[in-house]
Amino acid sequence: MLTSLYVRHFAVVEEAEIAFGPGLTVVSGETGAGKSLLVDALMLLAGARADSGMVRAGSDRAELTAEFSLDDLPEARAWLKREELDEDDTCQLRRVIRAEGSSRAWINGRPANASQLGDLATLLVEIHGQHEHQALLSRAHQLELLDAYAGNETLVGQIRELAQQWRELGARIRKLSGGDDREQRIELLGHELGELDKWALPAAELTELEASHKRLANAGRLAEGASGVVELLDGDSDFALRRALSRAHMELGKLAALDDKLAPVLELLDNASIQLTEAADGLGRYAQDVDLDPARYADVDTHLTRLHELSRRHRVSAVELHDKASALRAELTELEGAGDALEQLALKREQLQKNYDASASKLSASRRDAATRLGSEVSVLMAELGMSGGRLVVELEASTEHEPDAQGRERCELLVSANPGQPPRPLRKVASGGELARISLAIEVATLGKDTVGTMVFDEVDTGIGGAVAEVVGQKLRALGGQRQVLCVTHLPQVAAQGHAHLRVSKASDGESTRTQIEKLDAGGRRDELARMLGGVEITRETRAHAKQMLDRAQA
Repeated sequence: MLTSLYVRHFAVVEEAEIAFGPGLTVVSGETGAGKSLLVDALMLLAGARADSGMVRAGSDRAELTAEFSLDDLPEARAWLKREELDEDDTCQLRRVIRAEGSSRAWINGRPANASQLGDLATLLVEIHGQHEHQALLSRAHQLELLDAYAGNETLVGQIRELAQQWRELGARIRKLSGGDDREQRIELLGHELGELDKWALPAAELTELEASHKRLANAGRLAEGASGVVELLDGDSDFALRRALSRAHMELGKLAALDDKLAPVLELLDNASIQLTEAADGLGRYAQDVDLDPARYADVDTHLTRLHELSRRHRVSAVELHDKASALRAELTELEGAGDALEQLALKREQLQKNYDASASKLSASRRDAATRLGSEVSVLMAELGMSGGRLVVELEASTEHEPDAQGRERCELLVSANPGQPPRPLRKVASGGELARISLAIEVATLGKDTVGTMVFDEVDTGIGGAVAEVVGQKLRALGGQRQVLCVTHLPQVAAQGHAHLRVSKASDGESTRTQIEKLDAGGRRDELARMLGGVEITRETRAHAKQMLDRAQA
């Protein structure tokens, strides 16, 4: 559910923040006041193309932010988690449009692109009216809506899973039954395994090989350096540490004979002498034992060179080559035993095909029955909404796919005839925005509670109607608002009276600039706004009384 919308420097709106609640919220205002700006803002937050003309004159950028509650939107929560954009049980969409035409977007404070905005928005809000980007115009969405209307969720899930398993089995069968390619693959695997078995090492052995290579490469320097340090510690030079330490010990021994407090220091020098002797002896042995074997170094260097070549060839690190060998060995074993494996896979795929055929047949029968019922129900609602003689036909056509398909054996197209005698045409080709909005409303009412979108927006749903039909439209919207959050832009009092909440959009000018304001109306404000919508410029006592009566009847 949409909980708030914030716009700043957007078109003629300087700044506005609107809180939304459940039910039907109607938006009204004089012609040209900017009633549809709220819809435009939501469209942009849904990933629609932005341009610099949307930025208020004199401003460097426009800012749009919408917040949604995800309490009843599990699919939106799953999408956010999958994209690593989740944040508690709320969702914030933000977009900034700069005066030079560029724009940036964020989802829950993290950068996002227009495609991500669009994917998420289809799970949050559905916009009906004079805009082209409507989920209801998508044939895939129409099929989903038909399945939801029919209660086919379980069957659709089975079909999707069976089709996925069938494709995976087909890929394995093609891999194992590759003919000459299979034999070539076996030969290649044997060659590659021979190399990997010869050169690849477990992680611990590879670490030791690299350390050995480093020692052998620097053997001469290590031996020479160790000998030099021995000379510094215990050489013949007067500056050798052992000679200096001996002189220091002798002098301190004389002083300790005069003062017992120096005895501990003398003991420390004794210990130092012992450690220095051990260090010199150890370094001496190390210098003698350093491996100066050029042949051994050549072998180790060759081994590492081969490992680096194999690493580049297999596109893995040297430490991963050992695991790569295990994976190739498993593949080789599978290919060499392909005969038995192919027989088992063929039997399994045959059973999968039977299971798919059975489930697909059930799904097709359910869809045909639901298509007839949905078409009849929407056609009745279209007549109630002022489209007398109009009808909806839910057309199912066989899929061209020969293999098991995740969507089943048919595709769906909603065909509409808005007037008597006109042949049904695809809903996506209906030209009139007002008619499209009312047809969408009829479909939403007929499938009430069947889809998972939490917020529905209707723009210009009442275009070209009035009187009793307008009141019916308002009643249907209010009924829809009892199940979902609905936002409706309207210019008819009969529709506005049905709202659970009412927003008024007004425009003011000081001669130099124009500003649009959006305010939420209380009971008195709603009565006055309905009176304005009924009576035009001059509001009389009679129009106020009529407006109050209309509100009382609608809200009863």
